Amino acid sequence: MELTAKAIKLADNINTDFIISGRYKFSITDITELSKHIMEDIDPAFPTKISPGKSVIVAGSNFGMGSSREQAPLVIKAAGITAVLAKSFARIFYRNAFNIGLPLIELDTDKIDEGDELKIDFNRGLVKNLSKNTEFTISPLPEFMQKLLQEGGIINYYKKYGELKV
Repeated sequence: MELTAKAIKLADNINTDFIISGRYKFSITDITELSKHIMEDIDPAFPTKISPGKSVIVAGSNFGMGSSREQAPLVIKAAGITAVLAKSFARIFYRNAFNIGLPLIELDTDKIDEGDELKIDFNRGLVKNLSKNTEFTISPLPEFMQKLLQEGGIINYYKKYGELKV
């Protein structure tokens, strides 16, 4: 599994309320509509930076901290972000993201800048920064996790195959 996308850079400690403000928790239930408000409390122009299917978030440490609401990874995915790269992730956010088919990659993101074009190879465990001609080694995703991502998450996988075959 591979993808190529441009980086949208964020800082450390991006919590779930930054991803999608809690004020929308019950007032907007349509995830596509909710995704129009992604990151608006920290960057009102954030949605305009997204090229659906061709953008990744690149953040610092502790991405996704805060509440366990699945709305945060759902909004990221619905907005057209194809993956999130960060130094570290909050555990519940990590689980929720993979459950809905949003790939997360842990690596040192200090040498990736806003707008850098990245090529991610999940099989080989490589992230290439095509803009700077640099390369990062990451842990390859296990085959079953790649299958979950390819099917769009654990529920879609279960609907198709009936059980999780690890």
